[in-house]
Amino acid sequence: MVTPVNMSRETALRIALAARALPGTTVGQLLEILHQQIDGPLTEESLQGVSVTDLKIGLAGSEEDVDMLDTPMSALKDAVRILWGEAEVDSLPQPVRLERMPEGSIRVAIASNNGEQLDGHFGSCLRFLIYQVSAKEKALVDIRSTLDVALAEDKNAWRVEQIQDCQVLYVVSIGGPAAAKVVRAGIHPLKKPKGGAAQEAIAELQAVMAGSPPPWLAKFVGVAAEERVRFAVSDEEEVVKA
Repeated sequence: MVTPVNMSRETALRIALAARALPGTTVGQLLEILHQQIDGPLTEESLQGVSVTDLKIGLAGSEEDVDMLDTPMSALKDAVRILWGEAEVDSLPQPVRLERMPEGSIRVAIASNNGEQLDGHFGSCLRFLIYQVSAKEKALVDIRSTLDVALAEDKNAWRVEQIQDCQVLYVVSIGGPAAAKVVRAGIHPLKKPKGGAAQEAIAELQAVMAGSPPPWLAKFVGVAAEERVRFAVSDEEEVVKA
């Protein structure tokens, strides 16, 4: 495959595979559509901004003709997954089915773009890694793609719905309005601007759970109210000593 000028081989490969997933669409046609939808060069990062709606409009020729498009929705979704790099499933960890819920465990969502990494921004991450976590046990129980967010009217609300069974959310960053929606859903957002391995973030959380968890975390793991007060006082004493 000849790589177009100013385009990485990975970007060119994604576009070629995406075109193959769309019946009757050539690489040249898809390139033209992508150039119309993306401001600036075509890169792995910019391809992550392409939605199912973008492809539908591009293939139909105009927004008015979208209803006449006969390309299957499944093909459009497959093409977007490929453009996003989500087709690289071999690099993703495999969730497990728990026979029991660990005592005192919580559910944790991690915004991710690559493998088992905490490297996603809330509003643009490709998926959420979902873990069941207690002070002594942890397990990846689900991986939730955000592909369908393009069809949502309120994209932040849609993302919150995908993790509404979680108590904690780890992100590289999150905007104010989105954070407010997360908090209203009863989820505690935690920012790690430098990101890192998801397992490292989980291990740090477990260490806090096993020690003196802050009141918000103690509440999630089922610590009695009087114990939460004790933890809060203990934390204050440590600050004074420091």
